[in-house]
Amino acid sequence: MSGHSKWAGIKHKKAKVDAQRGRMFTKIIREITVAARVGGGDPTGNPRLRTAIQAARAVNMPADNIDRAIKKGTGELAGVNYEEVTYEGYGPGGVAVLVGVMTDSKNRTVGEIRKIFSRHGGNLGESGCVAFLFEKKGYLQIEASKVDEDRLLTIALDAGAEDMQREESIFAVTTVPKDFEKVRDKIVKSGIQPLSAEITMHPKSTVRLEGKHAEQMLRLMEELEENDDVQHVYANFDIPEEIMAAMTA
Repeated sequence: MSGHSKWAGIKHKKAKVDAQRGRMFTKIIREITVAARVGGGDPTGNPRLRTAIQAARAVNMPADNIDRAIKKGTGELAGVNYEEVTYEGYGPGGVAVLVGVMTDSKNRTVGEIRKIFSRHGGNLGESGCVAFLFEKKGYLQIEASKVDEDRLLTIALDAGAEDMQREESIFAVTTVPKDFEKVRDKIVKSGIQPLSAEITMHPKSTVRLEGKHAEQMLRLMEELEENDDVQHVYANFDIPEEIMAAMTA
């Protein structure tokens, strides 16, 4: 899980900057809109919408923006009809990559995604070519310096967490998807604020990268996530911490 964890930490740091530029707002608004369209506009009965609203609040999105996005999803306000698509492919060194997008033009988006893969030593594959290498999990990151390990472990496991691991400067808590909200809420109510909390796709195994392949992989991840249609990128790379830190400084 180390490659996934390190990248998740980098994404958290980048999110604040992206929010200032508006990119994170755009992605979260799309998620809120689609979540409301699929599951209804009442967050109490729509777990996906609840999670999206919490993500919006974490980057200080104004309540009016959240409300408008919900109303666009439920049809109370006019809005763009986004379609959810997952693309699969291979990065440098044979790394498996899943790209989740929300788009109003699949033809435009697939062309852009294909070009991004090609520019960084990868290639877009067929549906199903790498999805089997991942599994859906609830995933929370907690800053290790701000919490007692035994206390956090007790809280997490009592709430139904699957596992907790120390990964460099963070504790990573994993859950099955149905227990994610329960575990997250128990941790927060205990006075512990996660660095990040999301439903994600965890790799079942990882591919070690160094040198040119490592550099290409990180550039591929960055450019994919900078695309406005891309909501999530998951990959099973493992790059040494010192190399990742130097490349993403």
